[in-house]
Amino acid sequence: MEQCWRWYGPDDPVTLNHVKQAGATGVVTALHDIYDGRAWPLDSILERKRIIEAEGLTWSVVESIPVHNSIKIGSAERQRYAGWYKDSIRALAKAGIKTICYNFMPVVDWTRTDLAYLLPTTGYALRFDAIDFAAYDLFVLKRRNAEASYSAARIAEAELRFKALSDERIDRIERNLIAGLPATERSYNRETMKQALADYDAIGPAELRENLAWFLKEIIPVAEEVGARMCIHPDDPPFSLYGLPRIVSTADDARFILDAADSQANGLTLCTGSYGTRADNDIIAMVEEFGPRIHFVHLRNVTREEDGSFFEAEHLEGSTDMASVILALMKEEARRRGEGRADWRIPMRPDHGHLLADDIGKTRINPGYSLIGRLKGLAELRGIMRAVERFGLA
Repeated sequence: MEQCWRWYGPDDPVTLNHVKQAGATGVVTALHDIYDGRAWPLDSILERKRIIEAEGLTWSVVESIPVHNSIKIGSAERQRYAGWYKDSIRALAKAGIKTICYNFMPVVDWTRTDLAYLLPTTGYALRFDAIDFAAYDLFVLKRRNAEASYSAARIAEAELRFKALSDERIDRIERNLIAGLPATERSYNRETMKQALADYDAIGPAELRENLAWFLKEIIPVAEEVGARMCIHPDDPPFSLYGLPRIVSTADDARFILDAADSQANGLTLCTGSYGTRADNDIIAMVEEFGPRIHFVHLRNVTREEDGSFFEAEHLEGSTDMASVILALMKEEARRRGEGRADWRIPMRPDHGHLLADDIGKTRINPGYSLIGRLKGLAELRGIMRAVERFGLA
């Protein structure tokens, strides 16, 4: 697999020199200053590509071109924003960048309640505490009809937790949940969050699926025309938050997406952490079923907890058998080579590393995207890949 690295552009405290030191050759990035749905200008794309290539690296994957909210809710404005999206695909392809990751999560992007969960190793991980989230949703945000999203037992647990939370802890949870994390499109306060949620009052899973299918029918012909590979990222976490529908969470969801536009240009980002948060997702079976249309891979691991909480584990630990996932992916690469596919090599990146060593205490850190934790993760993943190659297992 092509070893890549998420980079947040020239302002990222992790520099391109650091990327090279980690041993990655490909960069995964975006024009992070354009998140309002406008088309990406070709000259801005070329300038970002020039910066990356000047350091001897390749811009391998775009992550992400944001999907405007009008498309997700199916409003009258969606045609205009879909048009700009298609313009961005064309401009990226003209610059030679043809693997494009995106997501279809409504209102919020990836979500965690704790950005510095202390581990027994003394490092820090990202964590989603299901009880803290329910306590915030029910008793701090006080979302309308929030009780309908939870069992009576969960509401009781959340109330007890809320009563035990300090003001400082509530403020921290709120910042983590709605103030915006790296690569998210929008940030909120309580009132604007409620307004954003109100856009989805009439949108359930069926309606959101219909809007995604409409979007795919708009953009995939353009991707086919220019040779681009679109790859949708799963929901993170892969279950409903704030009563919102989540429709990229399971193998059934993936089947619907691939069938909605049956084209090699319409593919998946296999995020082992997002899909792996659900015990009912068999990651190996998903690689075997969807392999030909997996265009990009995020390799990370989570440890699932009985109450629905989870935290980011070591890359080779946690609830997913990462070695077997890598073996399955490399077998898919071998199958593609046998077919003569030009895109046989799958780009991957280590995701959501722990905060470790000298990175602890730094004031400029993107949560989950510090240097040392991801460097450690990439080295471990590379070791598995090298063993598969050395012993001819794929």
